Amino acid sequence: MSDAMWAGTVSVRGHAGFDLEAYLARPLGDAPRGGVVVIHHMPGHDEPTKEIVRTFAAHGYAAVSPNLFSREGAGMSPDDQAAAARAKGGVPDEQVVGDVAGSATHLNSLEHSNGRIGVIGFCSGGRQAFLSACSLEIDAAVDCYGAFVVNEPPADFPVRLTPVVGRAHRLSCPLLGLFGEDDRSPAPDEVAALDAELTRLGKEHEFHSYAGAGHAFFAVDRPAYRPAAARDGWRRVLGFLGRHLAT
Repeated sequence: MSDAMWAGTVSVRGHAGFDLEAYLARPLGDAPRGGVVVIHHMPGHDEPTKEIVRTFAAHGYAAVSPNLFSREGAGMSPDDQAAAARAKGGVPDEQVVGDVAGSATHLNSLEHSNGRIGVIGFCSGGRQAFLSACSLEIDAAVDCYGAFVVNEPPADFPVRLTPVVGRAHRLSCPLLGLFGEDDRSPAPDEVAALDAELTRLGKEHEFHSYAGAGHAFFAVDRPAYRPAAARDGWRRVLGFLGRHLAT
C-alpha cells in the first residue's frame, strides 16, 4: 500500500455552524477508505497531533483533527489558544460533540469515503472520544487515557468537567481503551470501574493497561513517552480500526 498522501489545514463546519480550523490528511489512492476524527489533548492542536493525523493517512485512512480551540482566535499559538480556552473553563461538551459531528460529516463528504467513521482522543480527548461515541452514531472509538469519565476532577482543576460514565448506555460502537498502570488520571480503579460498567451494560469493549507507563505514554515529545507501550498501543489501534472501519 502506498503511503503517498495530501495533508494540510482545512475548514470544517462545527457546532452551531462555526468554521473550525482543522488538519486533514488523506491517501492519494482511490481505494475506499474509512475516516478517523482525531481529538487533540488539552495542551492544544499542536504538531504531534498533526503527526498522528498523518500516521492514519499513511495507513490508508482519511483523518482530520478539528482544532477545538479555534474559537479563541486565528493566528494564536496552540499554547495561547489552549490557555485562553482553560481560562474560560474549557470547551463545553455539547460544543465538542458538535465539532466532532461536523468533522465526521466532512470526512464522509470526501471522495472515496466508505461512510464509516472512527474517533480517537488522547488525554482530555480520550474523555471526549468516549463522550462522542455516546452521543453520535459512529463505528469505532478509541479512548487513550481519558480522565474524568468516571470521577469528578479535583476542586482546583482549571477546566469544568463532569463525569460522563452515566452516558455509557448510549455507547454506539465498539470501544478500545488504552491506559497506563502508573497513571493517576485516570487511575487504575477508574479504568476498572468503567470496564465493569460497560460489561454490565453488555457494551463491546477491550481495555489494555501498560505496566511502567503513566499519562501521555503516546506523546513522543514528552518525558512521559514509553516506546514499548506506544508501539503496542499503535498496533492495537490500527488493528481495531481495521476491523471496524473496513467495508
